[in-house]
Amino acid sequence: MFHRQSCQPKLTAHSQTKVLPLQGARSAVIAVEGKADDVLRKLTRNSCERVGDLGGLTMLTRPVMTLLSGIVVIAVLRAVPAVGAVKLPAVIGDNMVLQQQQLVPIWGWDDPDMMVTVEMGEVKETAQADKDGKWMVMLPAMSAGGPHLVTIVGSNTISLKNVCVGEVWLCGGQSNMEWTVHDSKGANEEIAAAHHPRIRHIKIPHTTAEKPQSDVKSSGWQICTPESAGKFTAVGYYFARHLQRELKVPVGLIGSNWGGTPIEPWIPANGFTKVPALSEFADNIDKYPVRRGKAIYHKSPLALYNGMINPLTPYALKGVLWYQGESNLGDGMLYHEKMKALIIGWRTAWNRADMPFYFVQLAPYRYKGDPLALPGIWEAQTATLSMQHTGMAVTVDLSDIRPKNKQDVGKRLALWPLAKNYGRTDLVYSGPLYKSMQVENNKVRITFDHVGGGLISRDGKPLSYFAVAGKDQKFATASADIDDDTIVVGADSVSEPVAVRFAWDQEATPNLSNKAGLPASPFRTDEW
Repeated sequence: MFHRQSCQPKLTAHSQTKVLPLQGARSAVIAVEGKADDVLRKLTRNSCERVGDLGGLTMLTRPVMTLLSGIVVIAVLRAVPAVGAVKLPAVIGDNMVLQQQQLVPIWGWDDPDMMVTVEMGEVKETAQADKDGKWMVMLPAMSAGGPHLVTIVGSNTISLKNVCVGEVWLCGGQSNMEWTVHDSKGANEEIAAAHHPRIRHIKIPHTTAEKPQSDVKSSGWQICTPESAGKFTAVGYYFARHLQRELKVPVGLIGSNWGGTPIEPWIPANGFTKVPALSEFADNIDKYPVRRGKAIYHKSPLALYNGMINPLTPYALKGVLWYQGESNLGDGMLYHEKMKALIIGWRTAWNRADMPFYFVQLAPYRYKGDPLALPGIWEAQTATLSMQHTGMAVTVDLSDIRPKNKQDVGKRLALWPLAKNYGRTDLVYSGPLYKSMQVENNKVRITFDHVGGGLISRDGKPLSYFAVAGKDQKFATASADIDDDTIVVGADSVSEPVAVRFAWDQEATPNLSNKAGLPASPFRTDEW
């Protein structure tokens, strides 16, 4: 039974009247879309009564002088988009790239209980919308290729054109990831040569949210051309270009990044709760994100995950590229814990514990404040390699807060998945990483992983930025010599060395590399 109460209907859509059947009624039912007062004025001059709501419709009754007594007038309230139409999230659209060799979710919204069919070539899958209108189908694992047409049939039909299947990477972080091709080294030449129709990019606009969102606005997937490439993430573009040349498959980039942001707003709630060292955040998780005035503060925990990452789930990805850390200077090894929370949280969101996560170690730069704050981030980033399915591109040779040479950054990132995920076992994919030390009289022998066929001085000069210390913890500049795949370090003023540091200064640009030309990462053997 509907409760009766007097009402004054207020609607704003254009008038459109349809006669619909109402089960159990003795008269016709008129569905009115429009200004109720205008429509009803044509029907009657008598007062109306509200008898209830049904499926977003306000039901009104009144005697009608020119129609049969007992007619029910239904005024459609349009506070939400019209029902009876398939709606897709922004990340699904024309020109998209779908991940090859994985189950591929395609989802959206329609009327509750509506059967929705998705068809792509010989693949055809059907799902029923739930009570909230959400539906999802899983396309089977497919081989790389395209272009394809994807047809979605529900209350209406949507055709998605020029869809490819290949490799999809999410590009996250702050300004170094958001930095565009237009602003990178050799931009004019690079943009003019950017004829790569099988590379696609979608930019997620800066969006904060109080709660995890199911969608986010976007201008959609863009095909790489000289007209569009200038706005692509530069690191992502050069990564994709190298990957596409090697694999000969389409590559899709999802650019979800925001300059000047720390890591905390990108971490989901369950990321904080799963890392004991971050209990200060986890214990207060219901208080985040915070507001400044009426707006959600974009640097607050959860703010950007809710608005810019959760809406992308569960879009099938190969993995994640991450370039961030400048806004977390001073965190030291706590940044490692935050990286753990980020990686765990995103892998959980995509339900893929083995999802590759490759990141960039920050380049040298003269920051204000503690000159050891940047080495502290380097150490935390290197420590994150202890997590499975991670990798790090070292950039100590590129010296700047935002190196314009994004070509080398992108290529170095691409080496990791080529070796780890795409079967290129012959590749040297990392610069030398500290492994162990052994004291030999008044010298220290350092061993490395990833020597890449041998160690070299990149510029032919003596190795630079090594220091040793004795038990007094006073470091002295040291000489360093290559001995096969090791480095022997010593200083005349330190007769009994116990610790070695390499490039442990924010402006250090050391020349140690492997023969593949990949620079060694800064390290220290002490914890002083």
